[in-house]
Amino acid sequence: MIALENLHISFVQSLEEITASEWDMCNTTHNPFTSYAFLHALEQSNSVGDSTGWSPYHMIIRSSETVDATIAACMPMYLKGHSYGEYVFDHGWADAYERAGGQYYPKLQSCAPFTPATGQRLLINNNCAPEHHEALKSALLGGLQQITQKLGLSSAHLTFVPEDEAITAEQNGFLIRHDQQFHWYNRDYESFESFLAQLSSRKRKQIKKERRTVHETDIQIETITGQEINEAHWDAFYEFYIDTGARKWGQPYLTRSFFSAIGKAMPDKIVLFLCKRADRYIAGALNFLGPDTIYGRQWGCIEDHPYLHFETCYYRAIEYAIKHKLRHVEAGAQGAHKLARGYEPVRTFSAHYIQNDSFQTAVAHFLEQEREGIAGEINYLSTKTPFKKDT
Repeated sequence: MIALENLHISFVQSLEEITASEWDMCNTTHNPFTSYAFLHALEQSNSVGDSTGWSPYHMIIRSSETVDATIAACMPMYLKGHSYGEYVFDHGWADAYERAGGQYYPKLQSCAPFTPATGQRLLINNNCAPEHHEALKSALLGGLQQITQKLGLSSAHLTFVPEDEAITAEQNGFLIRHDQQFHWYNRDYESFESFLAQLSSRKRKQIKKERRTVHETDIQIETITGQEINEAHWDAFYEFYIDTGARKWGQPYLTRSFFSAIGKAMPDKIVLFLCKRADRYIAGALNFLGPDTIYGRQWGCIEDHPYLHFETCYYRAIEYAIKHKLRHVEAGAQGAHKLARGYEPVRTFSAHYIQNDSFQTAVAHFLEQEREGIAGEINYLSTKTPFKKDT
């Protein structure tokens, strides 16, 4: 077991300064987005870096000051020069802070870049005794507060944290923000049809109609995983990603080499649904696998076809989860249209440290009102799910 005496906090500006095994010993939930492979691929491909406004600044806590000492805990972290690619929007905070004469950027951000998926940010080595975990989490949060003060930054943020980490962060002086997403839950369904049987007649008929519309076209949808994925598949998918990304938010975040990097580093965590028509790929969805979850991430297309997005991103993910006995499908941020397709509203959490006391008070007041609104919306949407009322 790792002792808690003589802990030493440091920061690395590249994951290459440590080994994959050191980092992944702390990624105990095996979340794909906090794995060394995923985060290193972002750096290796220049999807993050100084030129992008995402400068790696990962926190490392070692069991002593020596370089070869065991990593007891770590936190994925970035110095941010903007608020893009986070999916927890604080642009209004930045505007208010700078109108008051402050400098909001750079700020510190603990997250999986460009990935609105809940996962641990306070990563604790698997060899640490369970009774020491909370102390190490508090050490990470305290280190984050101290480096924010030392660098003279406005704020530090942890986004898409699990509820237990939000509670710990609040106990350590962070403000807690709520938001919502739509997730699908596998209630031991034997097939897609057994899932549909739990829906109201009208919603069941609508989903069948949408699927039938796609199935009656000349489009074939391929499921490609692991070592089956090759560079031609990534070339096709990147074309969809660039086209859709340019139309939706101006400049896509991920470089072409990122996809090759994850294809080599973590092929067993990737599921591609690629749509082909007339011997040409025309659309696709990229998914990642966790121990009990399939995460829908990027979607793109170069041809528009009715309901193809729903089929590829939502229904195929549900089918995959049922077949492989996964408990959840997380299909990304926003999208109330997911509700009619069996996805249910869930609360998400983020934690925020504001150094200026007056601004912290203003943000705290805003968050209190926002949380009430989010709770009301989740309660309302929970009554509008497509399931039979006795389910």
